[in-house]
Amino acid sequence: MLADQYKHIPGWGMDADDHDPAYPMRHYNGADHQRINYEKPPQQPVTVEILHSIERPTVSRVTSDRLPPKGLSGAIRRAAFKYSEANAMHWMGLILADRVNMVEGVIDDLRRGHIPNIIEERGWKAEWKYNRKGVIKEALIGAAIITAAIAFSSSKNKKKKALKAMRAMKAKVTS
Repeated sequence: MLADQYKHIPGWGMDADDHDPAYPMRHYNGADHQRINYEKPPQQPVTVEILHSIERPTVSRVTSDRLPPKGLSGAIRRAAFKYSEANAMHWMGLILADRVNMVEGVIDDLRRGHIPNIIEERGWKAEWKYNRKGVIKEALIGAAIITAAIAFSSSKNKKKKALKAMRAMKAKVTS
């Protein structure tokens, strides 16, 4: 037998119980297989809109109703939950909704008369203190991307204007 050939190696076969991948770490106490027969908690009453995966027939028994989906971010979340969790559209939609929700929060703060300290809230002050080189690098990359986008869009506009001028001159010549 193969296992007998390697018994002299310390630790050989310690995970040999193929029925439980956590075999060497778990200490059985006799009640391990009764855990599937626990009493489930009662369903929490749903008082606000709770988004849940299309893979689940109902909402979880205990949910948070503290911040129901609202605004543009809520609409994006609703659209994201129409997709399966196996679909990237689900997760990308939720990430986008989080970013939109952050902007909605800043707008809400401004509406209430509170000016948010975005530099500290985003951690830029600490980032500047402990990773100055990285901050400068990211700022330069961002500036380069913005400059390239502006240059690209303005060159496109110049081409359109030149094309319009040429068409106008051609129209004058032919008339």
